[in-house]
Amino acid sequence: MLRRLHPDQPKTFAFTPANLAWAEAQITKYPEGRQASAIIPLLWRAQEQEGWLTRPAIEYVANMLGMAYIRALEVATFYFMFQLQPVGSVAHIQICGTTSCMICGAEKLIEVCKQKIAPRPHMLSPDGKFSWEEVECLGACTNAPMAQIGKDYFEDLTAEGFGKMLDDMAAGKVPTPGPQNGRFSCEPLGGATTLRDMTGEGQNGSVALASRIGDTLKRIDGTEVPLIAPWQGKPAPKGAKGKATEPKPAAALPADKTGISKQEAPATSAAKPATQGATKPEMLAEPKGAADDLKKIKGVGPKLEAQLNTMGIFHFWQIAAWGQQDVAWMDENLEGFKGRASRDDWVGQAKALAGTA
Repeated sequence: MLRRLHPDQPKTFAFTPANLAWAEAQITKYPEGRQASAIIPLLWRAQEQEGWLTRPAIEYVANMLGMAYIRALEVATFYFMFQLQPVGSVAHIQICGTTSCMICGAEKLIEVCKQKIAPRPHMLSPDGKFSWEEVECLGACTNAPMAQIGKDYFEDLTAEGFGKMLDDMAAGKVPTPGPQNGRFSCEPLGGATTLRDMTGEGQNGSVALASRIGDTLKRIDGTEVPLIAPWQGKPAPKGAKGKATEPKPAAALPADKTGISKQEAPATSAAKPATQGATKPEMLAEPKGAADDLKKIKGVGPKLEAQLNTMGIFHFWQIAAWGQQDVAWMDENLEGFKGRASRDDWVGQAKALAGTA
């Protein structure tokens, strides 16, 4: 299926301060130079913040991780969990349409969506509150037909009950997730044959938790606790003064000279590459003769070539002469393309193109 970015895009995106702290903490899970491994959780957090994944959000995350925009775009367009178009402000309904759900009535649920929300998937309802789509198996076949709404599963649905649920959500009510026919979990419809004492508790654990905190439809907005990754220490309790608890080395893990394990490095250490010892390469006010076609270097396109020319880089021999400190400076100062010079070995490519290899 072809997935493209929506034609109407906001001009900018930025994480909220709380979400930015969370994102920087995620980056520290990965070794230095491997920050791109955090691409999926950061894109997901951006989607949760905005409701859908915008182009500015994709590029914002790419910049945080020192990735080319196209690499982040490849991830966003590959995984169907990323919504590339606006979704309902109240809820985006995902109806499972795979075999078990289909033969148990999923098509009737889709008809309800067409009648109450919009005639086609990914269209917003007239009031902008809802959108819907059909998805592949969500793994709740025993409780078919079912739908995912927000974070939770709504199972054992009927067309009538599902229609009423949509009306309730439109009226501002928060639905109770889980089986909608009185089942405790996924025991046989005829009644439990084992663990019979568990079904007398009313709701299973996940349903009870979702009901208690009332966040079935609530998107992640950065107010969740804790935001700080476990290996960075615990956040200060609400209302407490001073800084969060200082991180301590994890048990049985080797610590460095500072007494703090590598897993507990500050969040900004991975997000902001160190520039110590970096030196600015020699730049030219204008090309000496005809400028080289820098687009011949793998990873350099028209936009990056224009940026390099503006900085004073016009020739392969300039790049071929760079040392490690020069490359480090370029990696940090390429706007929108941080880390590109070392990642794509510009020096080695330039030497080959300049005939100095």
